[in-house]
Amino acid sequence: MAHAAVHDTHHDAHDHKPQGFLHRWLFTTNHKDIGTLYLVFALIMFFIGGSMAMIIRAELFQPGLQLVQPEFFNEMTTIHALVMIFGAVMPAFVGLGNWMIPLQIGAPDMALPRMNNWSFWILPFAFTLLLSTLFMPGAGPQGGWTLYPPLSLQGGNSVAFVIFAIHMMGISSIMGAINIIATILNMRAPGMDLLKMPIFVWSWLITAFLLIAVMPVLAGAVTMLLTDKFFHTSFFNAAGGGDPVMFQHIFWFFGHPEVYIMILPAFGIVSEIIPTFARKPLFGYQAMIYAIASIAFLSFIVWAHHMFTVGMPLGGELYFMYATMLIAIPTGVKVFNWVTTMWEGSMTFETPMLFAIAFVILFTIGGVSRLLPATVPAVFPTQGTHFVFPPLHYVLVTGAVFAIMAAVYYWLPKWCGNMYSERWGKIHFWMSVISVNVLFFPQHFLGLAGMPRRIPDYNVAFADFNMISSIGGFWFGLSQLLFVGVVVHAVYFSKNRASKQVWEGAHGLEWTVPSPAPHHTFTEPPVIDNSMLAHGNVNQ
Repeated sequence: MAHAAVHDTHHDAHDHKPQGFLHRWLFTTNHKDIGTLYLVFALIMFFIGGSMAMIIRAELFQPGLQLVQPEFFNEMTTIHALVMIFGAVMPAFVGLGNWMIPLQIGAPDMALPRMNNWSFWILPFAFTLLLSTLFMPGAGPQGGWTLYPPLSLQGGNSVAFVIFAIHMMGISSIMGAINIIATILNMRAPGMDLLKMPIFVWSWLITAFLLIAVMPVLAGAVTMLLTDKFFHTSFFNAAGGGDPVMFQHIFWFFGHPEVYIMILPAFGIVSEIIPTFARKPLFGYQAMIYAIASIAFLSFIVWAHHMFTVGMPLGGELYFMYATMLIAIPTGVKVFNWVTTMWEGSMTFETPMLFAIAFVILFTIGGVSRLLPATVPAVFPTQGTHFVFPPLHYVLVTGAVFAIMAAVYYWLPKWCGNMYSERWGKIHFWMSVISVNVLFFPQHFLGLAGMPRRIPDYNVAFADFNMISSIGGFWFGLSQLLFVGVVVHAVYFSKNRASKQVWEGAHGLEWTVPSPAPHHTFTEPPVIDNSMLAHGNVNQ
């Protein structure tokens, strides 16, 4: 009995957060703290990358050279993409994974907590290194985020810094992925079978395998760039017998799965949110898992649809075109399942649900418009034009970023214990959804009219659509200040306390713990019954 009492007091002492601000955040091994660090870092990077996008859109507001030199414009297009992909979207998803996966599977923490801390703290150094290249002699990287040689090798020593930064991002990603796989496979609560896990956990498990598979490929490609630049090898230098097209093949073997690394966790988030607010179990739970796994597999065998204009044999073009079309099938399954989940549900339209519905509609638009450049005859007039941007950004902004915002609104009350302002959340949603379409939709027309991409000056014929697109860009950028305001208000100033089960239709282990979630959750494994599962009893 005395032993039990001692044990209890010991446990209580452990439940308190570590003392001291620096000590807590610098050395933390707690999955919630590390999740928060990732999310705050992603938000900062989102605004840094966004400010670069604002410079691009300000320059393109009118024809002629307005604000910046062409070289600096190219630096902005390059670093904007690298910051947004590796600094904003991916860390945000890793942060959500860190926060929610242990809560959703009933684990006390991540499997490898020290490595978890290390995988985060690599990132600020990597991005400091990347951004420092803007101030180096010989300027920063100007080869676009794809880093195609020979363009990416033109520049001073900054090339080495960019490549080293990419290596560090890759190491961080691989460490995070190993941690997630180890956690999901080894630390599930008793009774939490693989086919009882929430879809968000499944989406991250599959994404983590993708990360481990493709990050070394990128590392290999950029290392070969490095040796070409500084050690006079000729991997991609045609003058020495190399082949610049080989770089494209290696890069896109990484690059295409990378697109899915940035969208699969979003599928998981939306599959959590829609059933909650439709008050129905997710339609086709197992079909959803198979669809995510199929998309992940197919993403490896379609890379060359980015390269139809390099002079591939006709057989190669046909293969990659049909393989690309194949991805539309599992994606269609997912959209069908989401719509069917909503069908005849008792739906309410809180902010997370609005973002989830916008995701389904706009992601589908992005997916359909992406099929056009994936068909060989349509590629030739649109390759290298502004038409490349809208499908990519509809998938990444209205897909990945909207899903991240939906997740923050959905889980924020669980994280901080306070409800956000629903009114301001909805204002933020409507401003974002209108402005993002004003920003990207006109770019379809610019591309079809033949406006080249990555140029700071253009023909006066393209002026009107560019002006509309820029206005949409500034409007979207300013709208995100509202998002920060809503989150800060909820965390620090809101008087509206959240209950344990924040949302009426929410099911799952995370809704069985208090709001805010205690610093140490599940010190004893929870007992799982089917009522806790978001998708009901899958065996029925």
